[in-house]
Amino acid sequence: MSIEPGSPAGSSIVRWGVVGTAGIARHQVIPAMQQGHHTKVTAIASRDLKKARDAAAQLGIETAHGSYEDLLADPGVDAVYIPLPNHLHVPWSLKALDAGKHVLCEKPIGMDAADAARLAAAASKHPRLKVMEAFMYRFHSQWQRARELVQERAIGEVKAIHTWFSYFNDDPKNVRNKVDCGGGALMDIGCYGVSVARFIFEREPRQATAVSDRDPNFQTDRLTSAAMDFGGATATFTCATQLTRHQRVEIVGTSGRIEIELPFNPPADRRSRIWVYRGVDGERVDFDLCNQYTRQGDLFSAAILGSTGVPTPLADAVANMRAMDAVRQSAARGAAISISPKT
Repeated sequence: MSIEPGSPAGSSIVRWGVVGTAGIARHQVIPAMQQGHHTKVTAIASRDLKKARDAAAQLGIETAHGSYEDLLADPGVDAVYIPLPNHLHVPWSLKALDAGKHVLCEKPIGMDAADAARLAAAASKHPRLKVMEAFMYRFHSQWQRARELVQERAIGEVKAIHTWFSYFNDDPKNVRNKVDCGGGALMDIGCYGVSVARFIFEREPRQATAVSDRDPNFQTDRLTSAAMDFGGATATFTCATQLTRHQRVEIVGTSGRIEIELPFNPPADRRSRIWVYRGVDGERVDFDLCNQYTRQGDLFSAAILGSTGVPTPLADAVANMRAMDAVRQSAARGAAISISPKT
């Protein structure tokens, strides 16, 4: 997968609408997409019109809507970005498809694999429309290079991957701490640990074993650790919503390892870096300025403009949810759970 968008024929801009005023949209995605070659955010919606107008004024967006339905009916919007709470991802993606809009939806794509499969089935009935899960990290140059190094066997045969991702948030009003909204560590950030392993190994796990600690008040998992069997290789991850902020990924092969310092939130305003160790010697690999949200928007928009496939098909999103389901079931049952290759 190339990290540079193509040069599609005809119009070079996709007009985007944003369904909701979530912090990730206002602080990360919208500013990044406004810098893209093929992206322009032209509308934003909130159920509170004042919030939509305030966000539009802050971010230089032309149109503010007081309902999500009004945004989907806006003829000046070609595609929508959905940063709503997890339980609303599939319902509003379906409504967007019915309204004739392309959809870039935040991760995780749904509440479980069945939810994701329902969206994939609906999307297949709209072959002209593009739908993709927004795992933005995959578009950063540091991850593109890490995957190339693995494919080149620069660290030998990769046998183990470990991902750590944590932060501290005990706000009872925060949607990440509401179980009915799809909150909890696994859904919010553990999905990265699953995705990373599948992205690097380029195959699906066979089995998952996991343990979780649940907040006694929220009933969400505040700490989940899991091991996934990839057939002769393993991937482990720990995710937590009530531990100190930290993130790291290590990819370990038979003759070396790759360490990614800031795997999911690398700075867009300064160079990022990874470390490649062969034996005891480590080499620092630096990367030019890169905004993963800008690249994600540009590549998705290029697929729309060029009538090509999206970088990450919905089948990948369904498979990621399938593995997450196994992790969740293993933690609940206290036993290893096999992962079926089918939905």
